[in-house]
Amino acid sequence: MERKITENTIITDALDINPNAAEILMRYGMHCLGCAIAHGETVGEAAAVHGADLEQMLDELNNL
Repeated sequence: MERKITENTIITDALDINPNAAEILMRYGMHCLGCAIAHGETVGEAAAVHGADLEQMLDELNNL
């Protein structure tokens, strides 16, 4: 079964699920994908911090 990226997915896990997610995350202002914070911050938390539309971003991440 294919794993989905959700608002509760840790950023580094999202990159493990699909390395191409980096391009989308960076487009939404998440430029520190290799930082320590990426190992503990969820996609939902990052979206909130960066003012990103979470649902739109998740749709893009899961339809790569």
